[in-house]
Amino acid sequence: MTTSTRVEVLAPRRPLDDVTDESLPADLTVQVGSAGAPIADSVPLQEFVTSAGTLSHAQRMTIVQQALILLEGNYVHLPLKAAMHAVNPVQRLRLLRARLGQQTDATMAPEREFHREMSSIFHSVRDLHTNYVLPTPFNGMVAYLPFQVERCVEGGAEKYIVSHMAEGVSNPPFTRGVEVTHWNGVPIALAVAVSGDRFAGSNRAARLARGTDALTLRPLRLHLPPDEEWVTISYLDAGGVRHELRQPWLVGPNVPPMADADAPTTAAASMGLDLFADDVGRARALLFAPRAVEQQLSDVQAEVETTPAAAGAELTTTMPLVFRARSVVTASGTYGHLRIRTFNVDDPDAFVDEFVRLTELLPQEGLILDVRGNGGGHIHASEFALQTLTPRRITPEPVQFICTPLNLAVVRQHKDNPSGIDLGAWFRSMEQAVETGSAFSSAFPITPVDGANRRGQRYSGPVVLVTDARCYSATDIFAAGFQDHGIGPVLGVDDNTGAGGANVWTHSLLKQLLERPQANPETPYKTLPNGAAMRVSIRRTLRVGELAGTPLEDLGIVPDHRHELTRRDVLEDNVDLLDAAGALLKQMPKRTLRLTSSLDGGGTLTLQVTTAGIERLDVYVDGRPRASTDVADGASSVTVTGVAGADTVRVEGYAGGELVAARTQQT
Repeated sequence: MTTSTRVEVLAPRRPLDDVTDESLPADLTVQVGSAGAPIADSVPLQEFVTSAGTLSHAQRMTIVQQALILLEGNYVHLPLKAAMHAVNPVQRLRLLRARLGQQTDATMAPEREFHREMSSIFHSVRDLHTNYVLPTPFNGMVAYLPFQVERCVEGGAEKYIVSHMAEGVSNPPFTRGVEVTHWNGVPIALAVAVSGDRFAGSNRAARLARGTDALTLRPLRLHLPPDEEWVTISYLDAGGVRHELRQPWLVGPNVPPMADADAPTTAAASMGLDLFADDVGRARALLFAPRAVEQQLSDVQAEVETTPAAAGAELTTTMPLVFRARSVVTASGTYGHLRIRTFNVDDPDAFVDEFVRLTELLPQEGLILDVRGNGGGHIHASEFALQTLTPRRITPEPVQFICTPLNLAVVRQHKDNPSGIDLGAWFRSMEQAVETGSAFSSAFPITPVDGANRRGQRYSGPVVLVTDARCYSATDIFAAGFQDHGIGPVLGVDDNTGAGGANVWTHSLLKQLLERPQANPETPYKTLPNGAAMRVSIRRTLRVGELAGTPLEDLGIVPDHRHELTRRDVLEDNVDLLDAAGALLKQMPKRTLRLTSSLDGGGTLTLQVTTAGIERLDVYVDGRPRASTDVADGASSVTVTGVAGADTVRVEGYAGGELVAARTQQT
């Protein structure tokens, strides 16, 4: 029996033990590692682990006590999670505190065991907004393997394919397209399921998606480094021959976040973000699209196109880690494809500006809006974008606090908007809860209603939204609003979105809110040691429209149509998925409404309008109805007199008596 062993170095590391012939089947080729470290300043896992810091006994007690305060006093989903998942994280924290009380610096368990228990307690609630964030040196680092594995369906069978290799990494026959069959000797589907159970997720689809991601990427601020120093991957090459690869874990610095969730700002208070998805998205960009990272972090402004995209062309964006925009040719026609990778931005208006600019340069016959893998971010950004896709008025999703004395203290301190974070709408119901016994406050939107409707519709073609189980937080809210307002069909590659419908605040933000505008001497929040942090779901989100009042958490968005990702999707830029979306767009009515206006000194407003699929136009000037006219496809002119000093004009288009398009602009 003979086998061959090839050892290649991925990055400086300690030598691995030799692989013996006797340990392997005769038809396996074993490779150890591959060439090149794709993330700068990477080190082997073992070297990183030996540099981990040490928390004192007193520091551990502080962390546990603050976690108790956060979960008992602020966590909006605690009753729901205890009921749905039969867990009691508060009691587990009390037990951990009791055990620590019997220990000293000399007798306490290793720090890794403390972090493992804290992480396990937070993971038990299966809430990706409620996290224990590990301290230095874990925070900001990512453990990774230099490739990505994705699930697809081929011939009715589930398969796991290597879809991407990091730039500069090559180790034939382990290349894009090989099929992974076993992970550390475990059948791959079972390995994914086990991984999903470890790394949380609100529903089965979310757990499996999370489990797949965690095979190759582990953000260390949320998860301890892997226990194993290397992974053994069994796979089939293009010819169906079996091989094994022994791949060491590496640890390197991740791309920094694009928004500060700890600063006491409107952006931080309006955050709905899954840290895991956000960290993984930035790490993947670093591994597989480093030039996009360089462009995003560069001070040099990208030179962007000003003319519509030709068929098959890709547009340059000023936010390459946020958007990808291109014109795609499908079996049903040429449509726009806009991928939104994250809503995690500081400036929601700048986000919407770029969103509108890109959609207006893409084909107007239909838009495939793709939010797969988007972990959320600024809730304003997600809900501000909805208005640009529909003629109807947007009702932002309302949110509720859980009524506790601590939440009431925070809301009372900011009921009069002393720091720009206005919590006044929730104060009265929370104060009355002492008498009424209500578990939750009244529900009000985080996103300003005026801001959610200020711009109005800017894309009048049909739109399909593509989702997966990695959609969380602000993306869940965006998908819910898209569905609740009937903007278009939702095409899912999984059975649900991630189902993380909440506004999330950090421990640091809560601490600062009770210290502004003046210190609260009764504040229970204490500074966490060594850069440790925590986050909690502070306000739960409710649906509007036909599902008004239904919570998003644990339920998510069920798509209107399903598409199983194929091998061609995984390896050929989603060609079958785009064809499926194109087929839906082809069935939808096409609308066009373009508008230019001029106002002369005599108060006469002249509108030049181009329409398609519209039968009637109604004209409103400064909110008042001024004209109504029947139209046919093509160009027409509408004149409105006696409107001197007018500021805004809104034109609404109707077909079959229904509002189907609208355009609002300054005169």
